[in-house]
Amino acid sequence: DGIDVDAAVSNNVIVTHTPNVLNAETSTTAVLLMLACYRELRSCENHARSGAWEKTNHPLTRTADGRRVGLLGMGRIGKCIATKLSLAFDASISYHTRHKKDVQYTYYSNLVEMARNVECLICIVPGGANTKHMINSEVMNALGPQGVLINVARGSVVDEKELITALQEKRLGYAGLDVFEEEPIIPQELRNLDNVVLLPHVGSATIETRAAMGKLTVDNILSYHNDKTVITAVPECQRLLLSEDKKKN
Repeated sequence: DGIDVDAAVSNNVIVTHTPNVLNAETSTTAVLLMLACYRELRSCENHARSGAWEKTNHPLTRTADGRRVGLLGMGRIGKCIATKLSLAFDASISYHTRHKKDVQYTYYSNLVEMARNVECLICIVPGGANTKHMINSEVMNALGPQGVLINVARGSVVDEKELITALQEKRLGYAGLDVFEEEPIIPQELRNLDNVVLLPHVGSATIETRAAMGKLTVDNILSYHNDKTVITAVPECQRLLLSEDKKKN
């Protein structure tokens, strides 16, 4: 998101990224946030740490098993999330994308309709103008007062002001957020809410995954140094690679 890819392409600069090596970790973070919301992990831990358990039991929470889960996005990471939730938690998976994918899950062409028919909505689409505020008040209202919203995509995908209001008014039940509109700033209104789990954009931030990302970055540099090709160019740079191939031939 921090690179002007169009400017790079216009100046014949190839931009690479690190796909696949972070699929498992980011999908695990999405599942973690979902579990933390349903089982109210934050509240339960506070109950234990504060000593409140010595006086009374914590109120019952809700199961995360067997939920109807909708995915906004069904790319590499989305498929990993769907696999983990369907196999380990018996989730019924639906998804919304611009075009129907060759997957076994239920497709919705309308995001609001999907939100109305699921219990948990997980965002895993790219950022940018095309996805800005896709999760708006209409989607949140459709998800409802028992609904759970998880965002491991980009902060811009969710209208943060509308999210705060929906959570405050209990029109939306819970949110698990790893990303925010103005990172690293998290609005105080979100921090004050009990029905939100907050993470500091750590979706892929493990030692193992970051090492794999670093290795892929180095491999791209070495590849370009050796023969002017790269392993994982962003899609917008494919024509530059084709130009390099023509020069060789």
